[in-house]
Amino acid sequence: MKVQGQPTRTIRLAEDGWTVEIIDQTRLPHDFVTCRLETLEDAAHAIRAMLVRGAPLIGATAAYGLALALRADPADENLGRAAETLLATRPTAVNLRWAVAEMRACVAALPAGERADAAYARAAGICEEDVAICRAIGEQGLGLIRDAWAAKGREGAVNLLTHCNAGWLATVDWGTALAPIYLAHDAGVPVHVWVDETRPRNQGAGLTAWELGQHGVPHTVIADNVGGHLMQHGLVDLCITGTDRTTATGDVCNKIGTYLKALAARDNGVPFYVALPGPTIDWTVSDGIGEIPIEQRDGRELSEVSGRTLEGAIATVRITPEASPVANYAFDVTPARLVGGLITERGICAASREGLLSLYPERGAAQS
Repeated sequence: MKVQGQPTRTIRLAEDGWTVEIIDQTRLPHDFVTCRLETLEDAAHAIRAMLVRGAPLIGATAAYGLALALRADPADENLGRAAETLLATRPTAVNLRWAVAEMRACVAALPAGERADAAYARAAGICEEDVAICRAIGEQGLGLIRDAWAAKGREGAVNLLTHCNAGWLATVDWGTALAPIYLAHDAGVPVHVWVDETRPRNQGAGLTAWELGQHGVPHTVIADNVGGHLMQHGLVDLCITGTDRTTATGDVCNKIGTYLKALAARDNGVPFYVALPGPTIDWTVSDGIGEIPIEQRDGRELSEVSGRTLEGAIATVRITPEASPVANYAFDVTPARLVGGLITERGICAASREGLLSLYPERGAAQS
């Protein structure tokens, strides 16, 4: 995708061939800043402090984090320690665990002297695979937007509502929930996106709005609680969100507030879809509400807010009373019964075990 008209990815190798460059997403939308990861600790910090975020990008960063660790010390003990360090950074997104497992399997049987090169090659492969997957998700979901436009008599724009950031900033490129929107826009289908601000970290207002603006996609930022009102008044044609983890039965775990959007969509007859890459499916989990660990983050994300002052400085202010405790749940689970369909790189299916296995039959064979 593009930044100031230039093709850009969220993560890449620097010119030296081993340092990893990322976009510091904590500085957006006010400043576009890239930084370098030179050690395992740098990669772990980038994930933990959310310089990178979004399940696919977390996985890609973890892959390069292991490559950096093996460049420093390719021994088994360091490999195990590096894997544990990365797995402890964020508990909810399953891509992190998947990427670490992929990297360990890639190098486990290799001599120490070959591990670093192999790790860098596999990390690059994971990134390229993610780009291809996200592009394919976009192509699969494009038909839904075309159908919605046809249903409107090809008059006016298709109004889509999304939550959090599931665009290219959450992946290596293209995004998941936003990929169909970008492809529709590029194909000349008129679209307009309602962008939930997505408190407490404002990934919608700060990230989704920024990247849509960079690509020239019409959009409007709204408060998190406006979605239901818009649906009641026929101003939303389609909801598409992303997910950090999808169960084998079709439950989806996404940024806190997604469940409420799904409830409002169901009540108002608005199609609600979730876009996801295959590696985001956790085939070991069947009950999303009971089995997925929900991350609780630093309460300051809720009690404080940062932004640019009228004078141009970046400032952080407190918005809650000093003595008031804060509970900052980062994710919620939307039951499969509220999901109209899952948009994957292999096609669109029902949010159910049967639906997912129709697209990933090899998983059924592996579990039988």
